[in-house]
Amino acid sequence: MVNHHLTKSRYMAGIQCLRRLWILVHEPRDYDEPPACSPLNVGQEIGQRAHLLFPGGVLVVEEPWLHAAAVARTAALMRDPNVRAVFEAAFAVGNVRVRVDVLERRLSGWGLLEVKSSTRVKDHYLDDLALQVHVITGAGVPLQAVEMLHVNTGYMRGPGEIDWPAFFARVDVADDIASRRNEVSERLPALHDCLEMGSLPHAEPGRHCGNPYDCEFWDQCTADKPTDWISYLPRLTAARASDLKALGIMAISAIPMDFPLTSKQTVIRDATLSGQPFIAPDLPRLLHGFGPPACYLDFEAMMPPIPLYDGTKPYQILPFQWSLHVMTSDGSLTHQGFLARADEDPRRTFAETLISALADSDVPIIVYSSYEQTRLKELAGQFPDLGPALRAIIDRLVDLLPVVRGAVYFPEFAFSNSIKSVAPALCRGFSYDDLEDIADGSAAAGAFAQIASGRISDPSEVVRLRSALLAYCERDTMAMVVVHRALMRLTRDVSPDRQIECDRF
Repeated sequence: MVNHHLTKSRYMAGIQCLRRLWILVHEPRDYDEPPACSPLNVGQEIGQRAHLLFPGGVLVVEEPWLHAAAVARTAALMRDPNVRAVFEAAFAVGNVRVRVDVLERRLSGWGLLEVKSSTRVKDHYLDDLALQVHVITGAGVPLQAVEMLHVNTGYMRGPGEIDWPAFFARVDVADDIASRRNEVSERLPALHDCLEMGSLPHAEPGRHCGNPYDCEFWDQCTADKPTDWISYLPRLTAARASDLKALGIMAISAIPMDFPLTSKQTVIRDATLSGQPFIAPDLPRLLHGFGPPACYLDFEAMMPPIPLYDGTKPYQILPFQWSLHVMTSDGSLTHQGFLARADEDPRRTFAETLISALADSDVPIIVYSSYEQTRLKELAGQFPDLGPALRAIIDRLVDLLPVVRGAVYFPEFAFSNSIKSVAPALCRGFSYDDLEDIADGSAAAGAFAQIASGRISDPSEVVRLRSALLAYCERDTMAMVVVHRALMRLTRDVSPDRQIECDRF
């Protein structure tokens, strides 16, 4: 039997898209345990840490499906003057149920506090809080304050344990909420009506599908769209998309030749329509200065929300791994890499080993985006004594991404210039598919952070993950090698009709 009540998460889903709300309630998916580094788990941990700011607080432990029991437990705790705060306090009014992160006892009422793992108050948080205020006040609870606790990026960890009061920023949002109270009452009838619908409501996919959250039902809602759906066309404005829809055009390949597009959009439209790649005549000029000989460099970094090392801040970017392929003039390759120890701040050792690996050479260092340059500039500022050597590395960087973006497009790129799309498209046989444990930067950052925080301590698991980290980062620099080789070959054949065979990878 479907339970047709609203919660905070359902309310937020519904104001984003009624279709998303309906599917969440009527066609729920099996719950998959999120990765340890997921935003959900990060938020739960930071929420638990916030409890330390309220001595004498008590947690309502009843599970969500026992909401009536949780409401009764909350009421009992509120009647006890020795309870200074209630965590996960439960309320229900008009078939709307909420759990409150922190309900703090005040002199003549209560204070509501929402805990967020973000670094600022975001607009959609206020909608969430407005619903909570609506329910709590509807239940007859006087609120003296409405506040938000979020991560304070100005906090720097010192020796010893985290200073949790300094880690959090406490912000009064009562005035912001007041202007949204009426919106809650206006929205609720339509949301309740949606829950009572016997069939899935219609909603055309669009920009709202990713705002404020990426909808988990995107694939389901776009299953009937063309493989070259116009929404995949990069940088297509809402006005242009509306014009195309008015013409009844849903596929990129069907866009008329006289329809106004940017030069890049035109290239993608033509390549999608013809099935033939685009190679700019000036590709040889754009590749000038890339070698060989050349180096290929890639970094991995983590951003731990709770700082792990003395002298670091929440969400500070900490590079912990690099991979370096070196190609000689005759095309032969060597590789070396660095993966930091997890029990100490990795930055200085990262920088020193990289400087050593690139010393005694002046060949170009190929990267794919400005990411490495940004990290090197940060390291130069953090370690002034290493600044000259790091700036010398920066001076040698050449970025392959603008070359690809401006001079090459294969239909197999699938509307993306990501190295993970470009390398397999240009080089038959190249893939990330065999990397089972870590196959993207987010997974790499999460794995290292889990090891560094001590959450993964089993020696065999640590060894396995460190091996996976090394394999992934090496694959990223190998991707740059195969892309560079493919581009060099394309300069000798401006009309390729197939992928290029890889020498090796």
